[in-house]
Amino acid sequence: MPSPLRLAVLLSGSGRTLENLVEWIAAGRLDATVEIVVSSRGNVRGVDVARRAGIPLHVLPRGTAAIASWSNAIFNACRAVEADLVVMAGFLQLIEIPSDFSGRVINIHPALLPAFGGKGFHGMHVHRAVLDRGCTVSGCTVHLVDNEYDHGRILLQRTVPVLRDDSPESLATRVFAAECQALPEAVRLIASGFLS
Repeated sequence: MPSPLRLAVLLSGSGRTLENLVEWIAAGRLDATVEIVVSSRGNVRGVDVARRAGIPLHVLPRGTAAIASWSNAIFNACRAVEADLVVMAGFLQLIEIPSDFSGRVINIHPALLPAFGGKGFHGMHVHRAVLDRGCTVSGCTVHLVDNEYDHGRILLQRTVPVLRDDSPESLATRVFAAECQALPEAVRLIASGFLS
């Protein structure tokens, strides 16, 4: 992978993960650039985060489009900026990965996959399920994206303790802190060829 690594970020919500990546890059801790943000929703905070950071933005809601044509539009935007790596950062839609991006799309998931993954397992749904199951640890997973929810090869995981008095919100805070370290670390390892 070239240096700096050219990133495309896909999001659907708050943009906190995008903010974290931008902060790592600005601090010189991650040799990368965010070349484009693609949001599946127009009225989310992540859109404002991209605009404030001066990152080119495409809002591409799926609507009634077939998944193949919608996915193609997303990856055409990534191709246009010559993205080396696509980062799904709170992107809540299933997409089809084209062959030229196989092995070049990653996701951050707020649990230790393969547990608590799949359709419907996002955000607080994950943390409630972890607590309901009585787990003593949780964490986050960076994985390659394929054409199934939360299914591709695991690249990196970080664990956090589940405390006896945790709420979904308190656990989410601890897991997100781990995500803020794990995702940039995974991007850095990919850029170095360590996770090829």
